[in-house]
Amino acid sequence: MEILGYLGALFIGIILGITGGGGSILSVPVLVYILGYNPIIATAYSLFIVGTTSIVGALINFRKGLVVLSTALKFAAPSVIGVLLTRRFILPKLPHTFGIPNYFTVSKADFLMLLFAIIMLLSAFYLLKNKKHEIDTTNYNPKYGFLLLFQLFVVGILIGLIGSGGGFLIVPALLKFAKLPIKKAIGTSLVIIGINSLIGFIGDIQTQEIDWKFLFTFTTISILGIFIGLSIQKFINDKKLKKIFGIFIVLMAIFILYKVLIS
Repeated sequence: MEILGYLGALFIGIILGITGGGGSILSVPVLVYILGYNPIIATAYSLFIVGTTSIVGALINFRKGLVVLSTALKFAAPSVIGVLLTRRFILPKLPHTFGIPNYFTVSKADFLMLLFAIIMLLSAFYLLKNKKHEIDTTNYNPKYGFLLLFQLFVVGILIGLIGSGGGFLIVPALLKFAKLPIKKAIGTSLVIIGINSLIGFIGDIQTQEIDWKFLFTFTTISILGIFIGLSIQKFINDKKLKKIFGIFIVLMAIFILYKVLIS
């Protein structure tokens, strides 16, 4: 199972390298259902894995001129606040059980996995939808507005709860409000995801017992996967790959729902 978990880490990096995002959403299921970690510690580990791999991906995209750093820093601020508030105040205060007593209840850990499954389905919808992003301008509109700030704050809360990047929400925000072309939106989103995730993980260091040897090993394998993904990216049809990966995420979400609600 440990070998299978590390193969999962490699797969996460390969998907991230090929698509520019998405693979990190598999980190929590791999940690929980293959390696047997509690969902609480799994979300903490995922923040480090997602944050580190996203920063590596962002650096690669920066060298290609696909990162608008000023936009990334402005967009990161509200989501960072959401992450910090969630990991520091919301997550520890969540009740031990959710639901209606005598009818249906789930534990705190299972509730987080249910939430994660829902986020996975939304992520799959983003990957599978046919709408094309045909934005040509590289100029961005500095008038982001309250709606954008609120959306990014909510993204931060989700990242804090489930330990995943929220790129499927950040990329559309960059497309709509920052007027970035799709490739720059993806590259810039990786900076935001990296900042959010690593800052969230720093808060967990004080409250969680961290297995640093395992965490560095898992993350290193994921980073290796990024470079493998980049090397084979030119040989794969990106649209078909995203559809296949989107279907895979749907199946994984269904599996999580089955494990929590039925088994």
